[in-house]
Amino acid sequence: MRDRVPFPGTESQPPCIGSTVLALDHLTGGFKCRLDRLYFSSGKTHLIKHPCKKNLALYLGRQIFLTKDTFESSLIPFSIPTSMQVGTPEVTSAHFAGSVLLLVVNQKVYVYDYEANFWTASTGIQHPVSHVSGDNCCYSGNSFCMDISNSVFAYLRGDQVSQANIYFSNSRGYRFQKYTQERRAELVGTFGGIFSFHSLSQVGLLLVDEQMAMFSYSDHPLNRSFGLPFDYDRALDILIAPGQKGILIFWSEKNLLVSRNSGQLVESVQVREGQRILYNSIVKANITIHSVAANENELAVLTEENNLYYGSLGIQSSSLIKFADQNIWSQEAVLMFTDVGMLEILTPLRDVLFPAFDFQKCRLNIQALLMDPQLQAGVCKVELLQGEFENKMYTIDMNSQLELTALMIPRPGTLPVPLVSVSNPHSLGLQAVICEDGYTYDGNTKHRLNISLKQQHHWGRADPNFTSSIKRPTISTITLDIANKEISCGISPSSVAHSELSACYHGVLDPVALQDNYSYIIEREAYDPNFQGQQAKKDLEVHYPYEKLGCPLLAYYDIPWKPVVELWREGKFQEVVEAEYVLLEMNGLFTYTYSLTASTAGCSAQPQNWTTITKMAGDTAPFSWDRENYISCHDPNYHEPLRWPDVPYQILGGQTENKVVFDQRNGIYIFFISIVDPSYSYCRLETTFSVYVYGAFPLSIFPPEITIVLLTAATLLSIWLAYMIPQLLHTEQGLEGNGFWVRLYQRCRKSCNPRDGEPGWLPSMGLHRVGHN
Repeated sequence: MRDRVPFPGTESQPPCIGSTVLALDHLTGGFKCRLDRLYFSSGKTHLIKHPCKKNLALYLGRQIFLTKDTFESSLIPFSIPTSMQVGTPEVTSAHFAGSVLLLVVNQKVYVYDYEANFWTASTGIQHPVSHVSGDNCCYSGNSFCMDISNSVFAYLRGDQVSQANIYFSNSRGYRFQKYTQERRAELVGTFGGIFSFHSLSQVGLLLVDEQMAMFSYSDHPLNRSFGLPFDYDRALDILIAPGQKGILIFWSEKNLLVSRNSGQLVESVQVREGQRILYNSIVKANITIHSVAANENELAVLTEENNLYYGSLGIQSSSLIKFADQNIWSQEAVLMFTDVGMLEILTPLRDVLFPAFDFQKCRLNIQALLMDPQLQAGVCKVELLQGEFENKMYTIDMNSQLELTALMIPRPGTLPVPLVSVSNPHSLGLQAVICEDGYTYDGNTKHRLNISLKQQHHWGRADPNFTSSIKRPTISTITLDIANKEISCGISPSSVAHSELSACYHGVLDPVALQDNYSYIIEREAYDPNFQGQQAKKDLEVHYPYEKLGCPLLAYYDIPWKPVVELWREGKFQEVVEAEYVLLEMNGLFTYTYSLTASTAGCSAQPQNWTTITKMAGDTAPFSWDRENYISCHDPNYHEPLRWPDVPYQILGGQTENKVVFDQRNGIYIFFISIVDPSYSYCRLETTFSVYVYGAFPLSIFPPEITIVLLTAATLLSIWLAYMIPQLLHTEQGLEGNGFWVRLYQRCRKSCNPRDGEPGWLPSMGLHRVGHN
């Protein structure tokens, strides 16, 4: 068991230098069958990552490599059994379809089950094909989502669209059948590809005619017109960004285009320097693109001119900035996002002793690179942008309405504009209202967005010709973002992103500093070495175990928080743990509590807590709460009377929505976590992880009421003195007082300048000589 984050530590390298060759666990075992080594036909290198299984990726180049651990181990080039009779083992296209890998080899489709290590040839395809296309949905357990991952097209690019042979599979590519679409015979142009745009509930055909291209769509209302045409002077590779947001990336060696609405509008990517546009398109920038990588929110480009470009994929226009020149390009290099804001330049290197390849990795922390003042990247105006609907899937029935909320906290002195959009406005209607919702301690205004969603048919605001068929189930993705956001905001994903942040990725902590024997101080008022909530007698210095914990999670102090716990077995993810568990800060910090009490948690008996458990266990076992001694307060057989209904309820998970509530204190918390649900597992499941709490200003020494009274009194006294002092100076007592200060000033001047003509030191006393008319 481990928490979803902290992520494994990665060294940030401001320039891409000092990379290390990772040579691990060479594969030297024999094979039971003869193999044909595959190769990629394109002159460029590609990398395909599985959007749901983050460690799974396919490298396509002169050699092809399939990794299950993000290239942390040395690999033998990928091969296909000779018994498959592929002929020339030339790969022209590849796609992950759920739990299998599809490859087009010598114009035929083959399925490789990477979990069972089993090859098979697809059935039903009667003509040569060059490409396969599809998408993946990562919301497990939803039938609609499974259909997305199972749907695959196979086709030959370059024929006339009216005569093109297109095949479709709803079985992850094992079986295909001929695909037909109404009015396809009427379309004119060369066939450039076919794609399932699930975020728009459409199938899109790419038509190419005289160096221009556009999309034709399959269903009402988009089948009545085409997408806007865009330049297509040479064949473009099309990358569908993960997350079903409708983001498409078109690229070739000399061009880069982006669409945010499944091809309806395709725009050139600009090149910027700060807020200034250098080039309106990559074509005008005169660069040669070698590799492109994208995740849900970010875009990176590696060029043959040894340059790295970076940009964010937002609701509005996309642009790139260029990082400093560095020696990073090679013919075999490829880009890969390993996490939000973390990029790797990956290069395979042949081992001289084994038939395997090692992988040279250059790790880049994008947040650290963007801090270079020469880039003029700007600071993101949003301190927090969080939607309760993040990484969730909902079903809306006929005439029903879905209500969602989101929270935005801007940086001080800024007022960003939040934007809410749906990927399929023909199906889903949207209404959003923003209002103020209190303040943080440092004076920032909290803004809450109330979002209402309903089928477009039932809003009564759209023409019936605009909306999709009410008889056809559709899908749409809702995205929360901000308008005109700075490029640094790409590190902080919008609310449909599938990643979480650590303090290192957010720029709060430096991973290099954490590894360098980092320590921090816990003030005596905040911890108890005996775990009883009593103040200690002295401050505590804590050494941070980076090797064990990596970068801490990031939590905003003013928002109730709960970790997402995952179960892993032998290095493989099993499931998200929904069972009951408990937390305890390992250094005795008690500056946190819980959002629920025994009463609000619905307890019928007095719940257990750490105080009672540690008293029972004694001093020898302070972290002894586990499945063997846990008793649920909801158990009807537990008859401990509920004497103190207002005590904090210290159990997380299970049937309650309990969360941790932090006090107004910034700092690192190291938590011990233990699964206490006796029905979840016979194993004793426990681990440790860290959290960095931020955003809290120091508490005032005096209570706010006293501070207000003192400030008011001081203001009134100042006003009274400003009026009375000029009046007193005109009285006899005022003139005597003025004379006293003048004589005192003259004595001080003589003492400071004992010799006439020599410079002396005259203290600044704030005195002014006052005369009178």
